[in-house]
Amino acid sequence: MRIALFSTKPYDRQFFEQANERSQHELTFFEPRLTAETCALAQGFPAVCAFVNDVLDAHVLEQLFAQGTRQIALRSAGFNNVDLAAAQRLGLSVVRVPAYSPYAVAEFAVGLILTLNRKIHRAYNRVREGNFSLEGLLGFDLNGRTVGIVGTGQIGAVVAKIMAGFGCTLLGFDVHPNPDCVALGMQYVSMDELFLSADIISLHCPLTPDTRYLINQQSIQQMRQGVMIINTSRGAVVDTRAVIEGLKSGRIGSLGLDVYEEEVDYFFEDHSAELIADDVLARLLTFPNVIVSSHQAFFTREALEAIARTTLQNLTDLEQTGQSKNQVHKAK
Repeated sequence: MRIALFSTKPYDRQFFEQANERSQHELTFFEPRLTAETCALAQGFPAVCAFVNDVLDAHVLEQLFAQGTRQIALRSAGFNNVDLAAAQRLGLSVVRVPAYSPYAVAEFAVGLILTLNRKIHRAYNRVREGNFSLEGLLGFDLNGRTVGIVGTGQIGAVVAKIMAGFGCTLLGFDVHPNPDCVALGMQYVSMDELFLSADIISLHCPLTPDTRYLINQQSIQQMRQGVMIINTSRGAVVDTRAVIEGLKSGRIGSLGLDVYEEEVDYFFEDHSAELIADDVLARLLTFPNVIVSSHQAFFTREALEAIARTTLQNLTDLEQTGQSKNQVHKAK
């Protein structure tokens, strides 16, 4: 099958070409994001492979369909960037990678917790300038602290296991409680109770209408003074302007974001020679108790191997049987 891959970097080419040694698809790599302006590049390709910031709204899907595309392969778990109703109407098959390496994202989330708590990022910069003072670097023991995990699927469950190892009390919220988390001692509570009780809140839920701006002005006011918030899920789960106000008031003691609601114009690219025109992002970067990383939590060798392997297998299954176990359908 001929596949047009958008938003690709050298590492995407490396891992997809390696995985394709068995699949023998015809891969064409495009660096630009998939948008209404670039989808003409996919002319004549039966399959298009897209990433998290590619645009797959009704207009783009209609253009792709008119050009001969019939399969949309997402090399991500999330599919909030796809108009599934339009895909269903057009008869486009949409497949995703529901799991690649939950350890990659979970370990990164815990890395953010450790870094923010012990101010490792600040200590690193200080020492390089010859400043060996400990003032302002005071942290706290994780042992005995309460960690609230929103979304206890594969990634959230790994975070729970790691934090249990630190001796933390675990609170969870999920519409489907995970028995593995219960076995660790996690107590499932309402969202309000989690906000009220957690010292650290780690977000691992998909972006849906129900979770959009889950962290907002009202929910922040419910939280403990000095709470730590970690988001490695999707940017729009957090109302960025609200967390900035929470940081300024001290209600939020520290914030770790691997995703940002307006990341599409900046993440995955080098803008070091430019001014950041996004005033909200620029303001976030001024806080010493905030870490913003560039959507890299997934970025491990094991995860990239799994993403490439699963993506190509999804398309092989569609080509051979017309179906894939990882197919995404519009919710009824």
